[in-house]
Amino acid sequence: MSSLARMEASARILALVKLANVGLILIWGFAVTFVFVRALPLAEFQSFLLLVAFGNFTISAEFGLTSIIYARLRRHWLGGSEGDIGAFRLEEMGVLFLFLGLIVAGGTIILVVALAGGWIGTAMPLLFILFFLSACLNLPGLLAKRALAAVDGNFLWEALDCGRRVVTIALLLSILAGLDPRLSLALQLLVSLLVIGWAIAHVHHRLGMRPRHWIAFRVGGGHVRTHYLRDIGASAAFTVSDIIAYNAPYFTIALATGDARPMLLFDFFFKMSRSLSMLVRALVEAALPRITRAYHAGDKVRLRQLLGRALGAAMVFALALSALLLGAGDRLFAILFDGRASIDRADLILIVVALLALALLCVSVYVQAALGRFSHLLARSLPFLAGSLLSVPLAGLLWPERFDLAFLGLYALTLLLAAALHAVSLRRLVRR
Repeated sequence: MSSLARMEASARILALVKLANVGLILIWGFAVTFVFVRALPLAEFQSFLLLVAFGNFTISAEFGLTSIIYARLRRHWLGGSEGDIGAFRLEEMGVLFLFLGLIVAGGTIILVVALAGGWIGTAMPLLFILFFLSACLNLPGLLAKRALAAVDGNFLWEALDCGRRVVTIALLLSILAGLDPRLSLALQLLVSLLVIGWAIAHVHHRLGMRPRHWIAFRVGGGHVRTHYLRDIGASAAFTVSDIIAYNAPYFTIALATGDARPMLLFDFFFKMSRSLSMLVRALVEAALPRITRAYHAGDKVRLRQLLGRALGAAMVFALALSALLLGAGDRLFAILFDGRASIDRADLILIVVALLALALLCVSVYVQAALGRFSHLLARSLPFLAGSLLSVPLAGLLWPERFDLAFLGLYALTLLLAAALHAVSLRRLVRR
């Protein structure tokens, strides 16, 4: 066994490299703000923030398509779809890349029109277009990541992506040393294209594809239309439900009260939850090769063991973050929001309860999405969506004098109930 294969087979090594990549992603996101707020005039930077938001929206327009391809290709790779009329076909790859390319092209056209029409005011349109393209390369990059992971290339992608992140962070910071921002972004674009292209070439080789598979749009499109529409609909609906459930309190709180404290409390929880979910995703993705293999082989004992380990590791992260919050959460809150509000012990306890529930929920979502159970996830997401939307108005009705505490309590209760549903779902999964 080669050294690369040994590292690919080690869940511990995979977890470490994925956690390193998570750290680099967080650093890159911070570096974008850190650099451009200094490199651009204030008015330009405000327009740049609109560009970042538009880029995030464009990237989300894939609505879980890459999760669908992972589930189908993984089953094909493990031999679980042999003889199945709806089995994965190599022509699907070209169609999916074409679809993502059209999303990027469409977003770029909208951006160009917005720049030309003055809706996004800037004196540096080329800079904005280059940044948008470099950000949107995450779409084909995500498909390359999922495809490579499905054919047991997890470590290879993470190593490549870590290298890409290091180089792009260095190119970002070099702007502060005098490098032209447009040249920096152009070089970042080139680095990303090279890494994604190499990853796709590796998938091409492992699957034994031919050039004709990438351009057989009629065959691949027919197969995608026949076998993807149900999953795409469920995946898109689940993604929208999830986005609304996690973000709705920002808007409902703003409508309910002019007091800044409830909004700051939720924003603090949201930041903690995002950090936890990224860590849990890294751990689960490291275990997915074994989990999917056990699931498709019908090995319930092994599947139960692996899910137990994943849940245990997620809880360790949740408990560590909880200990940090209980020990220094008030100081962290004061530093983060410049002392503009304070956080009580009761608030921190409710946030800890919510984070513990979230850890279980994240494991369930990441595992079941990898198994292609999108309709099931959609059904499980609806109670969470309802609770998220209702927690703010109910808090105002039930305990208006302590609206902030009541909201956090109801939101934590919503997450607990959602986690209980997912616990039942995982229990049934290992008994199928």
